[in-house]
Amino acid sequence: MKIILFSRDQIDHRPQQMAQVFRAIERNGFTFAVNEEFARIVAHTLGRVIDPADIYRDTTGPQPRESVMVCYGGDGTLLEGIQRLSDKSIPVAGINFGHLGFLTTATREGVDALFDDIARGRLLTQPRTMLRIDGVRGAEGPLLALNEVAVQRLEASMIKVVARVDSQIVANYNGDGVIVATPTGSTAYSLSAGGPILSPTCACFVISPLAPHNFGMRPVVIPDSSSIELQLHSRRGPAQLSVDNRTYPLDDGDSITIARAEQRILLAVPHNISFYETLHSKMMWDVDIRN
Repeated sequence: MKIILFSRDQIDHRPQQMAQVFRAIERNGFTFAVNEEFARIVAHTLGRVIDPADIYRDTTGPQPRESVMVCYGGDGTLLEGIQRLSDKSIPVAGINFGHLGFLTTATREGVDALFDDIARGRLLTQPRTMLRIDGVRGAEGPLLALNEVAVQRLEASMIKVVARVDSQIVANYNGDGVIVATPTGSTAYSLSAGGPILSPTCACFVISPLAPHNFGMRPVVIPDSSSIELQLHSRRGPAQLSVDNRTYPLDDGDSITIARAEQRILLAVPHNISFYETLHSKMMWDVDIRN
């Protein structure tokens, strides 16, 4: 079994926690690969020099069939790690050293248990739908997103985004922009824009306006078999396309197409903790604010 480690320098890397990860890998007899940025952090923090043969750069490249990607950080780290993963059929697990952590599998206290589950073949995974984005200037081919795609204004003036679903106009969104989110991404940016929370196994997407000028605008849930077109109309300056953790410039008249990707991500999920229990805990729905 091979562990593909990914982390980034935005994380507060503490020597004791990093050492725990490598001890768990070695105790279970795993081989491993590390991204270039994390290898530098390991050398600086632990004084451990990673063999160059075990370091990958922009993408993981071909990896053994029996591999698991483990992302060390928060949800943002996991989203970036997925972009580096060449083979999307490899399961992805996250260790939450960030903040809320809806996507991550294990807490910092559960590091040993996570690697023990991997060693025993007990890693529980759930397939998650991804978005495929076509027509992005500056991108080499289609882009993939696990959480969301957003068209956002960059200047003080509002923008207009014309949204079509299966070639039918849904709305002209005048405001700060619009978000298209997967069920997985419904607890991220879309949620902060007033979008609904979707169960991760739902076969749908949600289109959520950002600060719409028309108070009648509301999020719309559509089947994930649909194709979505977003066209930008901006009279004053460019706008921005956000694809999970990546950004691309948009100019007036630019149009992108969004659809369900053929690939799905196998996201590791905790044992004995359902999505609804996670909501109950992380959203603090058990807190009675009247007290």
